[in-house]
Amino acid sequence: MGLFTGLLLLPLAPVRGVGWLADVLLETAENEIDDPAVLRARLAELNRALDDGEIDPERFAAEEERLLDQLEHGTLRRQRAAHQSGDVR
Repeated sequence: MGLFTGLLLLPLAPVRGVGWLADVLLETAENEIDDPAVLRARLAELNRALDDGEIDPERFAAEEERLLDQLEHGTLRRQRAAHQSGDVR
């Protein structure tokens, strides 16, 4: 980017900064949501809630299915990202 273009676009710098920050926050949130350790901890908590009678079996089944789908989705997303980056194991 040339000096003239940089000066012309300078007023838009805060907008670009907010866009960059939004992208970083979204990526961080997606990684945290799909983190297998977090999802396994949620599954353990869900099992404890069922054992303690805090939730009924129908709610347990629905939440368990949602968490397992999320775990699978995160695993597939990480595999796709690794494949695209050439980090195939």
